[in-house]
Amino acid sequence: MIRQAEPLPLADARENLDRAIARLLVAATLTSVGILAIGVILLIARGTSPLDLSFERLDVARIPADLAGLRAEGFLWLGLMVIVATPAARVGVSLVGYARGGERSMALISAAILTIIGASILLSSSGG
Repeated sequence: MIRQAEPLPLADARENLDRAIARLLVAATLTSVGILAIGVILLIARGTSPLDLSFERLDVARIPADLAGLRAEGFLWLGLMVIVATPAARVGVSLVGYARGGERSMALISAAILTIIGASILLSSSGG
C-alpha cells in the first residue's frame, strides 16, 4: 500500500516556499546577467558601443538564429526576456507552493495575477 506524504506544518511549508522563490530569483538574475554580459562582450568584440545601438523591434523567432550566429542582439534580447519573465515565474512558483500548502486564497490570488500577466502579453502581442 502506498502511503501519502504527511503535509508539512504551515511554517515549514512557507519556509520551503521562501527558499524556492529565493533560489529562482537568484538563478534567473545570474542567468540574465550572464546572457547580457555575453551580448555586451560580442558588441565590444565587433567594435560597437552598447550605447550606440538602435534595435529593431523584438522578433522572438529570430533569437535562435542570432544566438547560433553569435550576434550580440540575440543575447541582449534573450537576457532582457529572462529578466522580464522572472517576476511571472516567481508568481508561478508561489502558486504551486500555496496550492501544495493548502492556502487556497493565496493560490487563487496567484492564479489571478498570472491570468492578468498572460492576458497582458496576449493583448500586447496582438496590437490590442
